[in-house]
Amino acid sequence: MTTTPPGGTITIAGKTVSRLGFGTMRLTGNGTWGDPEDRDTALSVLRQAVHTHGISHIDTADAYGPHTVEHLIRDALHPYPEHVLIATKVGMVRPGPGNWYPLGNPYYLRACVEASLRRLGVERLELCYLHRIDSKVAFEDQLAVLQALQSEGKVGHIGLSKVTPETISRVIKHQPIAAVQNVLNITDSHDPAVEFCQELGIPYVAYRPLDAGVLAHAHGPHKPLHWLLDQGPHIAPIPSTSQPRHLEEIVAAVETGLA
Repeated sequence: MTTTPPGGTITIAGKTVSRLGFGTMRLTGNGTWGDPEDRDTALSVLRQAVHTHGISHIDTADAYGPHTVEHLIRDALHPYPEHVLIATKVGMVRPGPGNWYPLGNPYYLRACVEASLRRLGVERLELCYLHRIDSKVAFEDQLAVLQALQSEGKVGHIGLSKVTPETISRVIKHQPIAAVQNVLNITDSHDPAVEFCQELGIPYVAYRPLDAGVLAHAHGPHKPLHWLLDQGPHIAPIPSTSQPRHLEEIVAAVETGLA
């Protein structure tokens, strides 16, 4: 196992974890739907991320599959090492492959959390993101149900995904935010939430850091990942892959630096 966490460390949801995380969105079938083509390989990638490469920040969502990846994570990693953070997201409904719709009905959000607890095999979700804010439901109601679940001990920390500084400001008046997860990469490089989160001391989890592999193909993973890490110590990229070889390349790129 790698002794030095890849990319250094960052504190998210009360845990000191590797700045290089692992996104699990690609451990499904096409359209982020159904089972992976090779389930054994998907399980192996998860185990290698944690046990071989020292990645201690695993990011997922109930919508991946839907439900597929949470089952994979449990089968691959449970019981989870104490130092590993498993973060998940709720608040998306999946009517079919490639289709994603926010659903912020409080009863649905509660049901999502309860189901994620069972699939992951835990009594508390250490970090639970509101996957998207549903504009058709009062935001206060969406936040309130997560706060209630937090009070009940079923959610440890609350995060937000795909949000603006204005939304973050609105939320922090009522609730501490453990992390913000937005798209950030060298071609989609402008997000005012980056600087805003740094000012507030909120970890910024960058998803699509390699733009679904496009940037790795064009530049190799070195340049895109180091560009992200250089944006500030609060940045934690979560590249995703379904292949052990690609995972090795990603980790090596972070560890060796730019040539």
